[in-house]
Amino acid sequence: MKLVFKEVGSLDENCYKNYHLSKEILMEYASSSIKQHIDNYNGKKETILIVCGKGDNGADGIALARMLYLDYDVRLFLAHNLESEISLLQLKRAEALGLIVALDIKNADIIVDCLYGSGLKGKLNKDIELLKKLNHINAYKIACDIPSGIDSDGNTSDEVFRADTTITMGALKLSLFSDKAKDYIGKLQVADLGISNKAYANTSNIFLLEKDDLLLPNRQTQDTHKYSYGHSMVLSGELFGAGLLASKASLSFGSGAVSILKNKDILKYDESIMYKDEIPKNITAIVFGMGLGKYKRDYIDIVLKINKPLVIDADMFYEKDILKFLNRDNIVLTPHPKEFVSLLKITNIADIDISTLQENRFLWTEKFMQKYPNICMLLKGANSIISYKDKIYINNQGSSKLSKAGSGDVLSGLIVSLLSQGYSTIQSTINASLAHSIAGKNVLKNSYALNPNDIIKEIGNL
Repeated sequence: MKLVFKEVGSLDENCYKNYHLSKEILMEYASSSIKQHIDNYNGKKETILIVCGKGDNGADGIALARMLYLDYDVRLFLAHNLESEISLLQLKRAEALGLIVALDIKNADIIVDCLYGSGLKGKLNKDIELLKKLNHINAYKIACDIPSGIDSDGNTSDEVFRADTTITMGALKLSLFSDKAKDYIGKLQVADLGISNKAYANTSNIFLLEKDDLLLPNRQTQDTHKYSYGHSMVLSGELFGAGLLASKASLSFGSGAVSILKNKDILKYDESIMYKDEIPKNITAIVFGMGLGKYKRDYIDIVLKINKPLVIDADMFYEKDILKFLNRDNIVLTPHPKEFVSLLKITNIADIDISTLQENRFLWTEKFMQKYPNICMLLKGANSIISYKDKIYINNQGSSKLSKAGSGDVLSGLIVSLLSQGYSTIQSTINASLAHSIAGKNVLKNSYALNPNDIIKEIGNL
């Protein structure tokens, strides 16, 4: 896991105050990190266009131009009159070497965006045409800190610089992980600023999950039987396809046995799933909410009487009865944005629309977490957000392949599988989410062709 920060201004200030590092020293390291990336880039790099704004992000770009000048054909373009003292000083240094500022934008092999950085507030009302022009040039594109057009909350302007690589300075910023930002970030790197990252950024309650964080179910002990690995119960709704996918996913991720309630017809599709007329005593975890239909009332009454680890999904987020479950500490909620908006309203946290939610998903996740700290929740999206206690975990491993009906049912099945095997709610949610995302990426099909059953099959190859 990597630490993520809402803002890094306080981290910079700590460097100035406690480590006696100046803004200029941090800037030199920031620019050097981009230079090193360009030096190591394997593609064509004869001509490098660096586009700079009027502030400190622009000063980073001017310092970079000075470092690259004479080794490459450097074209430094200033989009605005410089305003900060340090940017004027950097320009003085670059011009002393003989670098001449370009008067217009021309094609280049590499383009570096140093227009705004992470300090942008709200949408751009200028430079839209400039960004359009840069985006239309066929070049390798690098964003300094964050692509221009993405604001400090991760919202996007009408035009955003489309980076192949974003080199962010000092630490990961939360704005880099909004759903809207995902299409513009490209590959993400963190540049050190002349001090170990352990000293620069060492405390946060927000974490970025990585592939290496995935822990697969453990089956090292040999003297076992099927119930040694738990018994998942899927309360299959009237629309039983969702229950079938969840059941198959639960089996694929290690649950020793999976039973379904109602919908005996499911057995025609998978003989390894067991059918039960009532919930057996040896059940170890339950999932319900998908495709409830006419079974809704019965299932709510049944589950309220059983204190077992529980995954709540789909239709339940529109039911006021969900409030009866929220005093538990052994449940996982898996809403998508529309469902989460409904949940926020039912819990009297907020009455907002989906657009408002998507403008700051982290804010609304925090508000829910503050009211229900003992509940583990996974908010689905381009980047999934997992919250528990006072911590937030971001899974950015997902892809558009997963945008298929049934994909969420597979995820619920993976979570209940781990719960049934005795893993905690947060362990189950993190590892199921990572497995789901990574398996989806690994499926060797075009992005439009993935079927939820492909994810289930790929789970066994992780």
